Amino acid sequence: MHPAIQHAGEPKANELRGSLTRVEPRSLRTFTPTQAVIASSAGVFHWTADGRRLFDFTSGVLVSNLGHNPTAWMTRYSKYMGWPATPDESQPYFAAAPMTAYNAITPVEVDASRRLLKSLRAAPGGGRMEEVLWAASGSEAIQKALWVGQARDRTRPMILATRFGFHGKKGLANAVTGSETDAERDPRVKFISFPMAECRDIANRDAKFDPAPYQKELDSLLHQFGRKIGTLITEPYLGGGGSYHPHKEYLQLLDRWCKTHDVVFILDEVQANFGRTGSLYAYSTYGLEPDIVVLGKGLGNGVPVAAAVGRADLFNSLDYGEGSDTWSANPLCCAAVLATLDEFEARDVIATMKEPSRIIEAGLLKLKSRAAVAAVRGEKDGMVWGVEFQDAGGRTAAENASAFVLECYRGDGADGIHLLGPLSKKVVRVAPPLTITQAEAVDSMAILERAASRL
Repeated sequence: MHPAIQHAGEPKANELRGSLTRVEPRSLRTFTPTQAVIASSAGVFHWTADGRRLFDFTSGVLVSNLGHNPTAWMTRYSKYMGWPATPDESQPYFAAAPMTAYNAITPVEVDASRRLLKSLRAAPGGGRMEEVLWAASGSEAIQKALWVGQARDRTRPMILATRFGFHGKKGLANAVTGSETDAERDPRVKFISFPMAECRDIANRDAKFDPAPYQKELDSLLHQFGRKIGTLITEPYLGGGGSYHPHKEYLQLLDRWCKTHDVVFILDEVQANFGRTGSLYAYSTYGLEPDIVVLGKGLGNGVPVAAAVGRADLFNSLDYGEGSDTWSANPLCCAAVLATLDEFEARDVIATMKEPSRIIEAGLLKLKSRAAVAAVRGEKDGMVWGVEFQDAGGRTAAENASAFVLECYRGDGADGIHLLGPLSKKVVRVAPPLTITQAEAVDSMAILERAASRL
């Protein structure tokens, strides 16, 4: 048993935290200094077990892009599942879509695959989106995408991955995460540089980007390993690596290089899809045409679903069973994807978020006047930022980052802000639901500014 985090004035939450330490290991969660106990959620808000209201600046780790429990989405989801509004409890069962249909086909799956492909192809850069390989989590979808890249040509097993990216904790997804200094590195994986210095702060957004060092690095690897290189994987922006958002020219260089040398280009936008970068899909924001795009998180708005989508000739490299698992393409997930697509098609969520995005970014930039804040990074007209902390006030960067998360949670007493523990030990990610209103953006940034003043 490990000690439970406790907060003054939270009797119900403290009791629950204490109980949990006796039945779950701490490894189930990443460290967050608050360990908020969330009793209910709606829109951009959580309510704690003790009745405090928190602005959710995590979206459940970039999942609830449409907000928590949106009425229209929930109604559509129930309709796609065929659930009656008021079940007849005198009957033991009711007829509806099955919750699992392993090795079978359901109408909702066919509809979801067709609709998702139509949406992807309609977006600029989606011309290669031909088939959907469903998965139950982002890392699982990454694993399947890499299997496809390897199966395309068994004589080309090598994978290039951008250094300090995050793609998952299991198998090949873990092998392409981090850097070559990590233990037990897969020998098939070689890492390439990501332009972190060039995009360390929003102030660098419009600076001229020099692609030459990155081109030289790619060409050097090609000279060394030649046709053994078969796949390249990257993220639109480094999410878990500290929220680094590159110049478009960098990702476009990778895209061109892959096309020139017949290397499968995989874009992992599990964190970035469905509006985070200011477009429905990040490949449109960055002017890319990937061979395979990996989707997740916001794809199901809370229901765990992911997918690798791309060229049919690549996916046909896998035979029966080589991309299957228990939960992939189950009706619960497919119904969630359909409800999410409906919401984005029914109203212009992305256009509506632009003004709240500007309000939040302006508020975050004010934090740079604080000694503890080193930089602010984020997507222009998007809804994801990283606030980097540094040593100041007798505390390390990591301590300042954790203190900021804790002060935001404490907020003004009744209201606070929910944030996760720091990325890369010193970067706090800000990613509220895309549906946050202008008034909510103003109110939350006022709480955040007062919290920062207490550091």
